[in-house]
Amino acid sequence: MTDPNFTPKPRVVCCVGDIHGYITKLQNLWSNLETTIGPSDFQTALIIFLGDYCDRGPHTNKVLDFLISLPSKYPNQSHVFLCGNHDLAFAAFLGLLPSPSDGSDLSETWKEYEMNEEREGWYKGEGYENMHLQGRRWAGRMTGFNHAKNTEYKGSIYDARPTFESYGVPHGSPGLQNCKLIAVHAGLEKGKGVEEQLNYLKAKDTRIPKIEPLSGRKNVWNIPEELSKTPTIVVSGHHGKVHIEDFRFIIDLGGGLESNPVAAIVLPSKKMVLDTDRLTT
Repeated sequence: MTDPNFTPKPRVVCCVGDIHGYITKLQNLWSNLETTIGPSDFQTALIIFLGDYCDRGPHTNKVLDFLISLPSKYPNQSHVFLCGNHDLAFAAFLGLLPSPSDGSDLSETWKEYEMNEEREGWYKGEGYENMHLQGRRWAGRMTGFNHAKNTEYKGSIYDARPTFESYGVPHGSPGLQNCKLIAVHAGLEKGKGVEEQLNYLKAKDTRIPKIEPLSGRKNVWNIPEELSKTPTIVVSGHHGKVHIEDFRFIIDLGGGLESNPVAAIVLPSKKMVLDTDRLTT
């Protein structure tokens, strides 16, 4: 028999603000919510995430993994994941937005704002032709100081570079798995044809007194302009330092010095492994 005077306890509702790739902050907040609410009420709470899970912070990948795991870890909770402007733009770049209901192309979203294309450095790489405006802005190139945030731009107007990097790919890249790879000891000269340089390396032409791709320094530091048309990683040693920027990887932490470690890089994760690492199997 039900007590007519019984009033059920109202369900606890939690609304979580923007996370922006900060996994440690999210984990700490989650723990503090459980402590504040109490384990029993927390297990049955309604958790509403208000959006903006990606960008700015270094671990968007871990934030999304954490959120995806919640329904299985907390089956008695209810979870609502709202979309923020950063999440919409991320999804637009990945091609996950539905087609417009009127049958138009997503590129139609550019027209009203095309005067901003150069200033905001919209993305012009693979697949941009029918990409939503916000996807092009998200993966574009923006440098300088963001006075509204009082910080430097991180890759684009959306500060998306940390999101790309959390998945082990350069900013603006559709993915390292779609890249070509050129491995050469020192690098390739920027002002000479790539095929020309690769051909004389393969030919082992000993008439050449100094082989710049093997012994050059500043002249082989950057990537030849022609390689920007097709995403190509150029990875080298030789330079006595580690430098990872976009598609240019230099992996020579040791520099031949006894006190310095020998390094390797694992792709596509871009994880560095050293001979001095103490790993367990």
